[in-house]
Amino acid sequence: MKELFRVGNFGIYVFGVAIVFGMIAGLWIMMRESKRKGMDSNKMLDLALYTIVAAVVGARVYYILAFDFSHYVQNPIEIFHLRSGGLSIQGALIVGILFALWYTKKNNISFLKAADTFAPGIIMGQAIGRIGCDVFGIPMKNIYPWGININNQILHPAQLYEMFLDLILFTYLWKGRTRIKYNGEIFIKYIIGFSLNRAIVEFFRSNPIVIQPFSVAHITSFVIIAAALVIGRIIKRKQPESKEAAVDHTVNISILEYALIIAVGLIGTWIYYNIHQ
Repeated sequence: MKELFRVGNFGIYVFGVAIVFGMIAGLWIMMRESKRKGMDSNKMLDLALYTIVAAVVGARVYYILAFDFSHYVQNPIEIFHLRSGGLSIQGALIVGILFALWYTKKNNISFLKAADTFAPGIIMGQAIGRIGCDVFGIPMKNIYPWGININNQILHPAQLYEMFLDLILFTYLWKGRTRIKYNGEIFIKYIIGFSLNRAIVEFFRSNPIVIQPFSVAHITSFVIIAAALVIGRIIKRKQPESKEAAVDHTVNISILEYALIIAVGLIGTWIYYNIHQ
């Protein structure tokens, strides 16, 4: 991983800083939404922080099991070497959802309403976090101007592909968050949208192949999408449209918000190419 600076013997890495900024931005968006929806801000903050911890654990465990299990069986101490990389965003998503289901039930919180509140913030956090990721794409067959030169190879900037797709998804969710017909709708759209993004980007990355040309991440994405479609239909059928989830035209995405989304993309691109030169 790319090191920014050191504090004594402790290195501060670009990926870690990007993740921290992504979490801060995501939490700010989540808290803004929870206030708009009239939810208890303290409960939502607790839920968010605990879920982040659970998601990080899930990201590590899933990566070990799905991507490099034999290596970690032979080198078990490296399981705890998080600074060496090895996190799966899909594992974070799965474990984070399972934890949030348990936590919201235990604390008498509406999981679906909380999930809708969190979804835009989650995808914005993921977009920002991608900026510092050093898992590059495969070599370009045809050299394009946006390729990144790593070890004298021109690679696809897969991190930027995912960042831009995530920003597009954020814009879609943020614009539609006040026009939901049932609680859980925004979250289901997030799950499907993110899984599609991940599947698209996976064609430009190198991971263990399950069935040519599909990798482990492809299969995981397809399973998540299928599950989300089924669960979404069940939720919609069982949950009558309520005033709480009815169409709300009082809040629209502003020009300033569009500008901020574009700024994240432009600044993220500038940082990406500067830190990886």
